[in-house]
Amino acid sequence: MNEIPRFTPSTPASEVAAAITSVGAAIIERLVPESTVDRLLDEMGPYIAATPNGADDFSGRRTTRTGALLARSRASQEFIAHPLVLGAVDAVLGPNATNYQLHLTQIIAIGPDSPAQPLHRDQWCFDFFPFPPEMDVEVSTIWALDDFTEENGATRIIPNSLLDPRESVADEHRVVQAVMPKGSIVLYSGRTIHGGGANRSTRVRRALNVDYVLGWLRQEENQYLSCPPDVARHLPPGIQKLAGYSMGAYALGYVDDVRDPMALLSGASGVSSFGGDGSVAPNIARG
Repeated sequence: MNEIPRFTPSTPASEVAAAITSVGAAIIERLVPESTVDRLLDEMGPYIAATPNGADDFSGRRTTRTGALLARSRASQEFIAHPLVLGAVDAVLGPNATNYQLHLTQIIAIGPDSPAQPLHRDQWCFDFFPFPPEMDVEVSTIWALDDFTEENGATRIIPNSLLDPRESVADEHRVVQAVMPKGSIVLYSGRTIHGGGANRSTRVRRALNVDYVLGWLRQEENQYLSCPPDVARHLPPGIQKLAGYSMGAYALGYVDDVRDPMALLSGASGVSSFGGDGSVAPNIARG
């Protein structure tokens, strides 16, 4: 199959996850209303306008990348913690870790006349570490904040590239673009070869990039600085955990006197991060 499987918002998370782990990607059309997209863009507008263009060809010299969404936009929570998205992420990453966490949040605005981004794998951010070939450590998502078309640079994906050798980034002939309407999302594995498309239109193409990673790996966007405790303590508990303010595994991520970081946010004191049975907080999508 040389295409990206497409689903509706009523699709079970298990089916979306199956597409991610087999084909490498899945599109869910119109997962959020256009009005929700517009609220996000309204809240982030001043920050996007103040963001400089990328400094190299990979980042995009006519592209801006604006982060720290949890601290800057209330509407971003509806994307970052969408139940269907987290359900799929949980099914993909859950078998490999006690917990998973937010990896990055970023609005990507690709300007007119921008060339295509070089094809790559997102998990290469971990210093090109050779994870086991069939192991998923990351799930990436791109939300369409404008209609995604071939002309304006819809994300390029190589289906069935999960196990391909590194040299397959040269297989431009296999690329399929994630054409989809505003409010839709494409989810893909960190093992999937992909890249931003060339914007040959006369308008900026905007997207929201939200990625998730195993709880024992370092986050690409430092959430503790992008969304520090003074900001995070006002977020819903589920969002706090997703941002990384929870135990990543037994004895992983505690604060000072072996406290659960969630206790720090709530103002509690003297609360051990380790339960009497040695348990830690469950995976975010499971409660």
